[in-house]
Amino acid sequence: MTLVMKFGGTSVGSAQAMRETAVLIQQAQKEWGSVVVVASAMGSKPVKVTDLLLRGAYSAAAGDGETYKRVADELRQVHFEAIDGLLIPEGERQQIMGENGQFISRFEDLCQAVRVLGELTPRALDAISGMGEQMSVRILAAYLRQIGFAAEAVDATELIVTDNNFQAAMPSLPRTKSKTRVRVQPLLDKGAIPIITGFIAATEQGITTTLGRGGSDYSAAILGQALQADEVWIWTDVDGVMTTDPRLVQNARSIPVLTYREVSELAYYGAKVLHPKTIRPCIENDIPLRIKNTFNPAHSGTVIVPDDGNGKGGIKAVTAIKHLSLITVEGKGMMGVPGIAARTFGAVAHEDVSVLLISQASSEQSICFATPDESTEQVIQALEREFAKELQRQDIDRIWAQHDVSIVTVVGAGMRGTPGIAGRIFTVLGAQETNIIAIAQGSSECSISMVVGGDDTGTAVSEIHALIA
Repeated sequence: MTLVMKFGGTSVGSAQAMRETAVLIQQAQKEWGSVVVVASAMGSKPVKVTDLLLRGAYSAAAGDGETYKRVADELRQVHFEAIDGLLIPEGERQQIMGENGQFISRFEDLCQAVRVLGELTPRALDAISGMGEQMSVRILAAYLRQIGFAAEAVDATELIVTDNNFQAAMPSLPRTKSKTRVRVQPLLDKGAIPIITGFIAATEQGITTTLGRGGSDYSAAILGQALQADEVWIWTDVDGVMTTDPRLVQNARSIPVLTYREVSELAYYGAKVLHPKTIRPCIENDIPLRIKNTFNPAHSGTVIVPDDGNGKGGIKAVTAIKHLSLITVEGKGMMGVPGIAARTFGAVAHEDVSVLLISQASSEQSICFATPDESTEQVIQALEREFAKELQRQDIDRIWAQHDVSIVTVVGAGMRGTPGIAGRIFTVLGAQETNIIAIAQGSSECSISMVVGGDDTGTAVSEIHALIA
């Protein structure tokens, strides 16, 4: 039985956190036999190592020759404190301190080069931003060895092969499987525990890349697929995926089981869950993926499974994205004119702005869509340029925005087989005099999204959450 466990920044964020993480690794090895660990960079508040690395890199690119040096001092303090708190002097303390020191020196050298060039390329950014993982795995592996467990730090640059799309590299699964089995399987066969860097990978030529958003989670899923693991566990600081944001609703609770489609909807609509791409390698290979709490390990967390298609059940979660604008393009001259929607969203895409929800009247007299508030004026100006002739001819009457709105999304794959869900949602919102500005629902009926005023967000989420069984 093989288990892949990924630990986030808070789980390796201090000497004490690493001790607790080591206990979880020991317990897992006893229960499962073969355990593979994927670790993030140290990340306890208020100091997150990846943020420090990025701050140093960007300041150097701006010509600042001092900030990255101060960052290097902070990095030394954070990592050396953890090493001092974990490793005994007569053991590997000096060696691990030296290895981490080399990474920090390289960080300074790269930042100096960036400052001289005045340019921070995506390739350089990947080389800098992935160093936190390389330092944390060496500390954790050394501590496990100190307490009697065979453990070895492994850089994922030796395992995960990607293209050269720096900042969001795409893995080559056949090459990754081959390299992972050659490098990692022998360690498992002799009872050792590989402690592998999350987030980073490398091109076929060995150039460091990173996997983008949710990178360490993605690393765990890729390695789970490569090793044909029985399960993948993502350890974080919450009891799995919650029914809603606990800051909005105090009695939010964890969800025992979610399908891949439900998690994808929740992630898209603002819930702090796994990015859909991180789950895909597990789902495609029928590997259950579980989200658990490092600080409450007895809790079963949330397990993510393939879509079962049974069409039963109801609402599982409700989430909200705040600080949006609803932009509307409207005019009687739009009816029956081909290409209006394509031109609208082409203009938005040209501004590199994300569209989070679309709703169109069946009469084709208006199209409305939600974008981040800060992008509103930029998008409206782009649309006015695109439709300058139509506005002059009054085929389009106006292009305008309603500011400070939120998207509230109700998620549950079983909603399509449960009559009356939408009616119940709109009834409870109506009872609270919450005005629904726009509605969007996919044909899958896995989710229903509503646009409400910003001031109504908390009430809408709370009232809908009360409908969850």
